[in-house]
Formats: sequence, structure tokens, C-alpha cells
Amino acid sequence: MRALQIQSIGSEPALVNLPLPQPGTGEVRVRIAACGLNFADLLMMRGEYQERPTPPFTLGFEPAGTIEAVGPGVAESLLGTRVAVFAGHGGLAEAGCFAQHRCLALPDAMGFEEAAAFQIAYGTSHLALSLRARLLPGETLLVLGAAGGVGLSAVEIGRRMGARVIAVARGPERLAVAEAAGAVHLIDSAAGNIKGAVRALGGADVVYDAVGGDLARQAMAATNQGGRYLVIGFASGKVPEFPANHLLVKNITLHGFYWGGYQRLSPESLAFSLQTLLGWYELGALHPHIGAVLPLSRATEALALLRDRASTGKIVVTMAE
Repeated sequence: MRALQIQSIGSEPALVNLPLPQPGTGEVRVRIAACGLNFADLLMMRGEYQERPTPPFTLGFEPAGTIEAVGPGVAESLLGTRVAVFAGHGGLAEAGCFAQHRCLALPDAMGFEEAAAFQIAYGTSHLALSLRARLLPGETLLVLGAAGGVGLSAVEIGRRMGARVIAVARGPERLAVAEAAGAVHLIDSAAGNIKGAVRALGGADVVYDAVGGDLARQAMAATNQGGRYLVIGFASGKVPEFPANHLLVKNITLHGFYWGGYQRLSPESLAFSLQTLLGWYELGALHPHIGAVLPLSRATEALALLRDRASTGKIVVTMAE
């Protein structure tokens, strides 16, 4: 089988041929059809992600496909089940072995490309907004990086939860994508004064920040009394520092949020969230936005699109050429 591997930390990924793996105890082998890309893939390539597999390893957090073999302790009735996997790594390959508990059965209506774009982005936004920020109907949600994979899902979910959504993204084309997802106010991050623009709209009750950098500083300054600030990621490449005196004086709660950590922290919350999201999808309430689809042979191009933030929504790699 083909797989996109990192041979050493900091090296460029390379497409290699590997033997077909055999599932161990509690594992299934998935014939992978598609894999969604995530900013964490870029961090893992550089050895900067919190989970650091030993090279050589196969990239890819978010594969989707069909269970074609099961290991000891796994029911054979799962053979043929269509699943999305929170893999951590190993998804950018034609097949992979993963723990059964990391697999999410898919509704019939969800294709593999959508499935590869769904679990992490929507799971992150729903759990962060519902469990951590306790977003309420009528509140104002400010989404930074609103045209990216997680950002768009936050816009869509925030609107469904009854919030007034302010989207911050770069350029009119990206803002139009955020507007289509449900944002009611649009702010171009290239325009400069984000703080003033948000304050003119009444400030933010909840901030969803997947960007960091200078945008984070301005968003914090525009957060209302009693607001909640969600630290989701650092697509800008710059980790922000927040003045503790502002948190104190304005009674702002700062939440760090790592969706993958809920596998251990609160698996029941994660499972409930995903089932809620699949229910919304089946009702036609969620519409994953895929900005680019490339085959495995062009996976390095797909990673470059992600690194350069040159696409909206999710970028998906398919195994079929």
C-alpha cells in the first residue's frame, strides 16, 4: 500500500510503499478512502505537536473508509462498516490499523470526503462552544479565522445554537464563505482595527480563536464583561500572551481547548457531542465545506495549501487518483 511518511523530524514527507498492516488486539484495519488535513499535521511534521510519534510514521489525523479486517477482541460483525477515525496519525495511506474505540460509524448519507472533513472540525466547535463556553441563544460569538476548517464549523454551529455570529477572515471571498455558513457580521482581518470593529457591534460574549497572534490581542480587548475566550489553535504561528489584569477586571474566563484530549478527559462528553452532530447532519442542518480535494500522489501540494492558508474550509486527500 502507499503511504505518506515522515522519515525524520523536519524532513519533507515522502510517498512510500509499505506492507499491508495486520490489526492487533482491539484494532480494526480500515481501507481508507479519504483523509482530512489539519493544522496539527504541519506541527507533527516539525516535531512541535503535543503527541510525537517516533519516525518513520505516516501522517494523517482524520481518515475515513471501510473496516476490512478485525483483530482479536473485535466483533466480525463490524466488517464492512463505514467509519471516520480520529487516528492521531496514519491516515494518509491506502489502509491503516486503528483502535476500535477511535472509529465513528457513519450515517448512510455521509460520503467519505465529507466524513474526512467532519469529525475534528465539528467536534472541536460543538464541544468547545457547548461544554466549555456555554454559549447561549442571543449571545454574540466572535470567530477568528472564520473561513478555515474549524472556523467555518464554529460559525455554523454557533448560528444553530442561536448566537449572533461575527466572522473575522482575510478578504471578501473568504468572508463570503463565512456569511454562507451563517455569519451575520463580517470583518476583514486585513483592514486593521479588529478591536474597534467588534466593539462597534457591541463586543463579543464568546471568542473562538483558532488563529492567535495579534488578532487574539485585539479580540481579547473587545470581549465583554463576563465573556468567555476559547483558545483553539495558532494558525498564525504565534502563541498569544493574555494580560491577567484584563481577565480579572472584566471577569473573563479563558478556556484552553484540545478536542483530542477528551478521549481521556471525558469520553462520554465527546461521544454525546458526536452523536448530536451526526443527528444535525442527518437533519440537513450541517454542511461541511471542502475547499480542495487532491489525490494521495499530490498530498504534499495539499499540505502546502494548508500551510499557506490558501483554501477555505477543509482540505481532503483521496486515495483514488
